[in-house]
Amino acid sequence: MKLDAPVPGGPCWVELGTSDLAAAQRFYTELFGWRCETDPRQEAGGYTVAHLRDAAVAALSPLYQEAQPVAWNVSFAVSDADVSARLVDEAGGKVLVGPMDVFDMGRFVVALDPGGAAFQLWQARTFPGAGLFNTPGSLGWVELMSREPERAEAFYTTVFGWTVSTSEHYTQWGVGGADFGGMITMDDKFPPEVPPHWLPYFAVADVDATAATAGQAGGTALMEPTTVPDGPRIAVLRDPQGAMFGVYRAGDER
Repeated sequence: MKLDAPVPGGPCWVELGTSDLAAAQRFYTELFGWRCETDPRQEAGGYTVAHLRDAAVAALSPLYQEAQPVAWNVSFAVSDADVSARLVDEAGGKVLVGPMDVFDMGRFVVALDPGGAAFQLWQARTFPGAGLFNTPGSLGWVELMSREPERAEAFYTTVFGWTVSTSEHYTQWGVGGADFGGMITMDDKFPPEVPPHWLPYFAVADVDATAATAGQAGGTALMEPTTVPDGPRIAVLRDPQGAMFGVYRAGDER
């Protein structure tokens, strides 16, 4: 990721909705060295922020709705959540939650793109988002899995004004040309029951060692460590509760 801080239109935060908060904390602490702090306020509902040193890097929370899947969720920074929510609707997406205030921290929206991939909007007030990117244990890339790539490109460029860099095999998203993520077309290799989704990638010092640690801690490798031609060394993993995420070797940014 060529971004090293939250900027309008770029990814600013990731949070895990999980069926077992305590188990998820143990797993990711072992994997990434996170220090987790749960908000003690009852109205926070167990929301837990993960830190590396003094920087907030991600969050973990219980499932707040019966139909909510166990999954990592990506938030994109916006200057006005209400305006961006209207753009989502006008561009063919659907707003599921919000816009709503989160204490004095910011304003929040949960939405679906036209293909059904969930994402979030975050209008910062006292909390801007992650304090670290691209360093081991922090977010470094986000990837959209879509069955309708042309429709997805039209939607996200309309809502966020992203720049698009397309090669034969891969589409990359950027803010002002600073790439932060990409898109993969879901073809026949993806089972039909797998929905379109955003996949966060976390930087690690050693992809192979991280995948091995994940397996020892009860996780699963969905894609074993591999080196992308002219790209980074990566793996795609699933935690013990079923949430998918990727890892890549720090310093191998696209």
